[in-house]
Amino acid sequence: MRLAILSNSGSSKSTLARRLGAEHGLDVLDLDTVAWEPGLEPVLRPTADAARRVLEFCAAREGWIVEGCYAGLVEATLHLGPELVFLDPGLEVCLAHCRARPWEPHKYPTKAAQDTSPVRGLRRSEASARRAGSPRIRAAPPAPSDPPGGPRRSRFARLAASRIGFPWPPAVAK
Repeated sequence: MRLAILSNSGSSKSTLARRLGAEHGLDVLDLDTVAWEPGLEPVLRPTADAARRVLEFCAAREGWIVEGCYAGLVEATLHLGPELVFLDPGLEVCLAHCRARPWEPHKYPTKAAQDTSPVRGLRRSEASARRAGSPRIRAAPPAPSDPPGGPRRSRFARLAASRIGFPWPPAVAK
């Protein structure tokens, strides 16, 4: 089994990855451990170096789980054929989880900076989308009001397909 779990901070990716890793005897790579340089100051590694480390982890195992909110690092694994999992518990859940977590000094200079970061990043992303004229699209959890192929899921599938180079709608063999 190969899984790539991608989602926002605070969406319980790490919790799910640890549980699935324990259940299936798989090693789990938290992408934070390759995205950031170790040390007292928060310093991001160059993306190429972090991607190389992810691929080394994957190459050393038959089955694995990678999890994080680094789309570029998850994208580096796509040629290995992982099952992609996107979690969307909603904005309020993510923010509550982010604010409740202990300080992550490898990513933030202070706990206060960590607590304001998710909100600041969200506002920046929403402002960018509005300037670009993009609709705000996110994965929809299963719901009777939006069955497979429903409008919210279709919008997300179209966006996801465009990000990984697949045509949308998919070609149908005749």
